[in-house]
Amino acid sequence: MVLKEESQELNEMEEKNQYKNQHDFITGEKSFSCSPTEITSGKMDQKTGRSSYCTCQQCGKCFSKTGIKRHMRVHTGEKPYACQQCGKCFNQKVTLKNHIRIHTGERPYICPQCGKSFTHPGNLGGHMRVHTGEKPYDCQHCGKRFSQKSTLKRHVRIHTGERPYVCLQCGKSFTHPGNLGGHMSVHTGERPYACQQCGRSFNRKRNLNSHMTVHTGESLFTCQQCGISFTQKGSFNRHMRVHNEEQPYICDQCGKSFDQHGNLEVHMRTHRKKPYTCPQCGKSLGQKRHFKDHMRIHSGEQHYTCSQCGKSFNYKQHFEDHMRTHTGENLFPCQQCGKSFTHKGSLNKHMRVHSREKPYTCPQCGQSFRQPGNLKVHMRVHTGEKPFTCQCCGKSFSRHKTLEVHMRLHTGEKPFTCTQCGKNFSQRVHLEAHMRIHSGEKPFTCKQCGKTFSQPGNLNYHMRVHTGEKPFTCHWCGKSFSQQGNLNYHMRGLTHIKERSLRCVLSVERVSVKNNTLKSI
Repeated sequence: MVLKEESQELNEMEEKNQYKNQHDFITGEKSFSCSPTEITSGKMDQKTGRSSYCTCQQCGKCFSKTGIKRHMRVHTGEKPYACQQCGKCFNQKVTLKNHIRIHTGERPYICPQCGKSFTHPGNLGGHMRVHTGEKPYDCQHCGKRFSQKSTLKRHVRIHTGERPYVCLQCGKSFTHPGNLGGHMSVHTGERPYACQQCGRSFNRKRNLNSHMTVHTGESLFTCQQCGISFTQKGSFNRHMRVHNEEQPYICDQCGKSFDQHGNLEVHMRTHRKKPYTCPQCGKSLGQKRHFKDHMRIHSGEQHYTCSQCGKSFNYKQHFEDHMRTHTGENLFPCQQCGKSFTHKGSLNKHMRVHSREKPYTCPQCGQSFRQPGNLKVHMRVHTGEKPFTCQCCGKSFSRHKTLEVHMRLHTGEKPFTCTQCGKNFSQRVHLEAHMRIHSGEKPFTCKQCGKTFSQPGNLNYHMRVHTGEKPFTCHWCGKSFSQQGNLNYHMRGLTHIKERSLRCVLSVERVSVKNNTLKSI
């Protein structure tokens, strides 16, 4: 994979060499032959009486006679210089020479400031801008500046949507050839870069380097505004967009902009046709495999079952993540609080707790969320959608998890047990509230009087003492109460019992009079 990455750089340098040599007027060759249909002579040399340069008829560029010979290989595809070790061919001898250094390990161009070495002088020149801070290439679309022209070229594809590198097996396209190379390992299964500490393998060397910071605890990138540190530059760049409100990823159909490319891809699905519609809840999906996975929600079918605890899952990834709970394998620790996670995505979501990043915003009310799934569930508040229905009583819910909790009312299941007194609960939150009875913990404090409570609901009731709010009103006498329980006690009072009894007697008498009247008619 290293060979592929460095060969990629050489190919880019080869293209640059073509442009560099286009005004090289010193040939050193006495004879030169070319097709008159492809090359035309230019300005005449006064001493020799011969043309001093030639113009390519295919692209219009000008070269010396030696330069035009090399240049024509770009159009003909001729690559006469072959590497004896790997068989790769090149159209220039100097490019082959640079390529050979990949095999020999020779890196003759050394940075005087940090000591990093390179196989090609152009690569060293681009690296020196890291130290000088020079960014001569600016994007005409958004004004962002770059230290290398190739980086700008890749960046512009964000705005144009160009993805010239296409996978021949699945048709997926990419903006950079390196991304296509990494993607191909999905089909081949190749993961040549293995971590020596935990054995985990990666398809790219940079992914392995990023992974190693998990073991070393090294945080290379620190935000100067809030002090949060990151192990990966990509995560740091995404975080910085929270502060500068940069949203470089723009939808070409509706103009909406996003701070992350992944968010734009998710948004683009709203414009695509979704041919697969669920007959039970009406949800539409773009791919057949997603449709099949969705149908398992309604059928209850679960393909992957844990042999240790019997828990079942619809998705293989969820099953693999679950198995780590038994093995105790936590590969991704948080560097700020020490909490570990079995999956990298879970760590990324957790990091938003520290950064307070909420990138997913509701277009109707503006409320923001850390995870796209939470936004999706929230949208049902506006749409009124309740796709999950109880088969026992017909009650519907907006979340599948809420339906699962509800089903315990019918089954009587109480899976959460107090370790101190043995009492069982149907929900984890109820067990957590119960445990405070044993611990005496009262984490909810009134800001006005300092009184503490073990449950947030009790604090809410208490606050009405200060606000004077009495939301529960008796429909018989109009008296209001701060708590539902006080209203219920009031309704059981002797006065209202007599009133309800009297009303029932009057209602019976009116019905009797009405019936007698009808009979007389």
